[in-house]
Amino acid sequence: MKVEVTIQLLRFCSHVFNSVFLLLGLSVAGCAVWILFSSGSFLTVLSSDPGSVELRTVGVGLLAIGGVVVLVSVLGCVAADGGKRFLLLVYLSFLIVLVLGQLFVTLLLVMSRDKIEQSLDQTVDQIIRQYGADSQDRLMDGLQDSGRCCGRTGPSDWLKNTYIHSLNLTNPDVRPCSCFRTYRPIVNSSWCSEQLDVTVLQYGRGNDSYEQGCKAKLSDWLKENTLTIVGMDVGLILIQVIQFVVSVYLYRAFGRQAALKRAASVADSDHAHLDHTPDDDLDDGEQNRAYVDPDDGYMDG
Repeated sequence: MKVEVTIQLLRFCSHVFNSVFLLLGLSVAGCAVWILFSSGSFLTVLSSDPGSVELRTVGVGLLAIGGVVVLVSVLGCVAADGGKRFLLLVYLSFLIVLVLGQLFVTLLLVMSRDKIEQSLDQTVDQIIRQYGADSQDRLMDGLQDSGRCCGRTGPSDWLKNTYIHSLNLTNPDVRPCSCFRTYRPIVNSSWCSEQLDVTVLQYGRGNDSYEQGCKAKLSDWLKENTLTIVGMDVGLILIQVIQFVVSVYLYRAFGRQAALKRAASVADSDHAHLDHTPDDDLDDGEQNRAYVDPDDGYMDG
């Protein structure tokens, strides 16, 4: 196969893989933004916790990887189109650094999963204690509504709530309305009860309370998100391995192309020199035949 055809095929492959690489990089950056800045996620609350260093490191690492992936994808396309071997070397170096960074973030996430889950449990317990006077109430309500559960380990967790604790209840008769399958809340209150002796003016009316805690739902949710992030990282690494191979072959093809151009340039120079030499000899011969010896007046020829 001719070198030019090989280069065109490798350029096409490079553009395809860089496009996929770019999309995956943007997805990773989106996950990082969700972990660090989303207002409706337990991971965001957890990442802002000073004790959860691992999750913040994972979030910042993913954000950095996503940003670098975008730049490296653009660099790869420019290097492939421009035929610059130096840019390809820089591109290959970035790919190696990215793979190492992704391996670090992935291993950190997998190895710290148990610790992150413990921090998540502590975060949920904190939200339960402060429920009723915190902007994170909707997170707990959303979890209990969608998970059909109540509390972290069960309804008794709500006895630890500061407001419920002040009522000196021995049973969790008053709970968030989201702990009930059906409920009729009242204005300016997120608490409900199914006890008939509780005044309706103070709490909403709830029926058929969930008795299962939300811990299992939280664990499944964390596992799914962990697998999603790890899956994207593994996909990025596989794409980068293919990109590395394609770029190496492209680098060698550019080298062969440059060598052929140098050889053609040398051949053209030698050919021009050979074409020029007979003319010079002919001119010299004609000049000799027309030479007149001033001593005898005889013309050679």
